Amino acid sequence: MKLSEQWLRSWVNPAVDSDAALAEQLTMLGLEIDDNSPVVEPFTGVVVGEVLTVEQHPDADRLRVTTVNIGDGNPLQIVCGAPNVRVGMKAPVAVVGAVLPKDFKIKKGKLRGVESQGMLCGASEIGLEDKIDGLLELADDAPVGVNIRDYLNLDDRVLDISITPNRGDCFSLRGIAREIAVINKMTYQASEIVDVPADFQSDLTVNLVSDTAPRYLGRVVKNVNTKAVTPEWMERALSRSGIRSHSILVDIINYVMMEFGQPMHAFDFAGVQGGIQVRLAKAGETLQLLNEQNVELHDDITVIADDVKVLAIGGIMGGLSSSVTDSTTDILLESAFFEPIAIAGRARRFGLHTDASQRFERGVDFNLPMLAMQRASQLIKQYAGGEFSQIISAEKADALPKRHAIELSQAQVDKLLGFPISADFIVDTLQRLECQVESHGDSSWTVTPPSHRYDLNIYQDLIEEIARIYGYDNIPVGHASMPIKLEDYQDQTEIGQLRQTLVSLGYQEAISFSFVDKKLEQQLNPNGHTLALANPISSELAVMRSTLVSSLIPCVQYNLNRQQHRVRFFELGLRFAVGAEQNIDSLQQIPTLAMIAVGSHLPEQWHGKAKGMDFYDLKAEVEQLLSLAKYDVKTEIEYVRSERAWLHPGQSAEILVQGKSIGYLGRLHPSLEESLDLGQTWLAELDKDQLLRSFSHKFTELSRFPSVKRDISIVISDKIDNNQIIQTIRQTADGLLDDVWLFDVYTGQGVEDGHRSLAFALQFQHASRTLEDAEIKQTMDNVIQTLESKYNAKLRAS
Repeated sequence: MKLSEQWLRSWVNPAVDSDAALAEQLTMLGLEIDDNSPVVEPFTGVVVGEVLTVEQHPDADRLRVTTVNIGDGNPLQIVCGAPNVRVGMKAPVAVVGAVLPKDFKIKKGKLRGVESQGMLCGASEIGLEDKIDGLLELADDAPVGVNIRDYLNLDDRVLDISITPNRGDCFSLRGIAREIAVINKMTYQASEIVDVPADFQSDLTVNLVSDTAPRYLGRVVKNVNTKAVTPEWMERALSRSGIRSHSILVDIINYVMMEFGQPMHAFDFAGVQGGIQVRLAKAGETLQLLNEQNVELHDDITVIADDVKVLAIGGIMGGLSSSVTDSTTDILLESAFFEPIAIAGRARRFGLHTDASQRFERGVDFNLPMLAMQRASQLIKQYAGGEFSQIISAEKADALPKRHAIELSQAQVDKLLGFPISADFIVDTLQRLECQVESHGDSSWTVTPPSHRYDLNIYQDLIEEIARIYGYDNIPVGHASMPIKLEDYQDQTEIGQLRQTLVSLGYQEAISFSFVDKKLEQQLNPNGHTLALANPISSELAVMRSTLVSSLIPCVQYNLNRQQHRVRFFELGLRFAVGAEQNIDSLQQIPTLAMIAVGSHLPEQWHGKAKGMDFYDLKAEVEQLLSLAKYDVKTEIEYVRSERAWLHPGQSAEILVQGKSIGYLGRLHPSLEESLDLGQTWLAELDKDQLLRSFSHKFTELSRFPSVKRDISIVISDKIDNNQIIQTIRQTADGLLDDVWLFDVYTGQGVEDGHRSLAFALQFQHASRTLEDAEIKQTMDNVIQTLESKYNAKLRAS
């Protein structure tokens, strides 16, 4: 929206001297300035002159020799070729030494032998638009000798303001002035409105058929002078707002729209048949618009119609048949409120973008139509005369927008902004924004937004306004507050991370039925209980699965039978456990992750021979999942021999956390591999909830001191589990031990039957000091003594 700076300052004139400072204020208010330019290019030395004499040039038919009074008592002789030059007219005069736009300098010279002491100017010669061929004719009362820049207000600038969609209230001079007044703690001075009394009573009726226009005002004006000349000040204001002058009525309506933000329309009253109806269009109705475009209307288009035909598209554009022309004598003046939702998108449907639709679809103050009607009536009466009827008003009060109260507290403001603002500033700001504020003590308020602010609906909107007026540049800079401790921060493994990890390990997700073959279930778990379906789909899907392996094995068989030699699947689903009574009352649904792998550990490749998968390959993959859930696989996870019937007794393990099983891993029992026609088949099943558990992040600073590594080799019974030994070492060396791992296993010559030689590496490190040899030796001696006494282990000689 374009607006004259001088027009704006006539309403509110803040103590900012430069146009740049004013533009900066508007930008910081959220009204971005796209352009800030002078109304004309720079020029100097041009004054108001009066033509005293006009004589024919002796040697040129098209030239005249004139004498021109510029108010200094010394008339100038100026040769002029303008066809409209005449005695008594007033026009701009560029005196000798003047510099016109584009650096055109005026010098004393001769034209066809006659001396010329300056130049009489047309509009384009001082940077304005030419409307006639010839000199720019000034008003008869223009003061001679006055600088033309002052007389025509050419030191003005045009602000091109970008209005965001939520601020329809700023599409007017009053809206912009209101914002400037608030930020500068001033009051704006609006145009004085004098109500025009009714000269007669009209019997025109207005019927609001549709709720899309819940307020409609009309006024009949008879004997109006549609040929009256638009006053120069109004034409200038419109021109600097980017609106061309048309006729007195159109110019007044546009001026009121720019002044207050209320679009209006004038109908030729002779073209109105019967009363006015505000309704939705009927199927098949058409209208020829003011731009001579013929449009077909739809039943979601609001129209202004009489008893016979459609007169206009409500809030967008009038029709050509009822438009005001030079022969018009009586008009119907319209001022209405249209629901934004009823206008939004409708203009674009017809390829239109009008000043009216631009404002109505963003929201016009629903209390504005009466004020605009009074202002337009005043200007029409003053400049075009006429006899006025009463203002005819129709409204649907229930359909008008409601401004609901918003509860606001000091705590909400401080929390959202992150810094304290005084209660006095909050109340003062909201009241300056024309909100109604009811205080409840010193720290809470009930705020009712004004009718022009559709964007204020929740307390956060009010706080945004407070920050905006406080000034974004005034918001203190500070460090973000983080009142939580990192070690207490709870996180959780996400199901997507789990899936992605399994896919990266080469597994593909399977989604299978929860019902399985009863025979397969009994093969896997002969002593288990299953829940039979009352009405199974088929005999192969007769019972609820007690393990996801029952669903995955048929998937593997299907792929192996189709020459797929390396198959790896995982499934996230439910397994079902029932008690000995095998009824639904005892049913438990357990979220589970299952993995199954057949074939080589890695896909076939050129580098190295294919290697079959083994227990430790599967264990490494399972430990990646456990690590994802932030388990410390060295200290929190324990593996013990599994007793599950369907697993290989020597190549399977239960996975324990704090002594409780969360799943298992291992190889399928060889007898089952043979009966199911499978090769070596590796399985794992884990409790899904344990993998998706919440965990606390633990951050430990890396030690800056050197670590020390010691090895220990013992001969011990092969009945004793390796994990037991490692846990014993950890417990004995607690405090100094950083890590321990098994790096060698030996059986054979030199080791008696039923025993094995195990070599462990122990790494010691302290967080705050360098360890001494004596304390490391003491710890190692304690470890050896404990292993000897607890497990009858013997230190193996090197």
